[in-house]
Amino acid sequence: MFSKLVLCVVVAVAAAAPQGYGPPPPSYGAPSGPVVPILRDDRQGPDQAGNYNFNFETGDGINRQEQGAPQGPAGAVAAQGGWSFTFPDGTPANFKFVADGAGYRVESPLLPTPPPLPPHAIAQIEFARQQEAAGGPRPQYGAPPPRPGYN
Repeated sequence: MFSKLVLCVVVAVAAAAPQGYGPPPPSYGAPSGPVVPILRDDRQGPDQAGNYNFNFETGDGINRQEQGAPQGPAGAVAAQGGWSFTFPDGTPANFKFVADGAGYRVESPLLPTPPPLPPHAIAQIEFARQQEAAGGPRPQYGAPPPRPGYN
């Protein structure tokens, strides 16, 4: 009786064990989605000086291009280029970028922009420019000077 009970418990545990853990089997057959052809794939470099460029285009309308070259004494690469594609609703998306000593800057009509400055802020900026042009004192920004008695 006891051995039948143990046997039933072992069978129940084995049947309840999770099945299918582990990585999925490799699929060497047909791809899971549509195959998008590469229409253009031009690559050059980097050459001895560090210059490079590439340009590629896919059959679904994705375009990407970039060129770069070392700049300055440290030889940091400055690059520029862009990419474009079409959203599913038909809206075109175009982006241009520059990456150099001044940072990474992207331009596109699709990127959000800050709201315009209010008129009083523009007036203050213009007043400060006029004071600086006239040789007046420059405003000092940063931490205020220490107050006596609070050291």
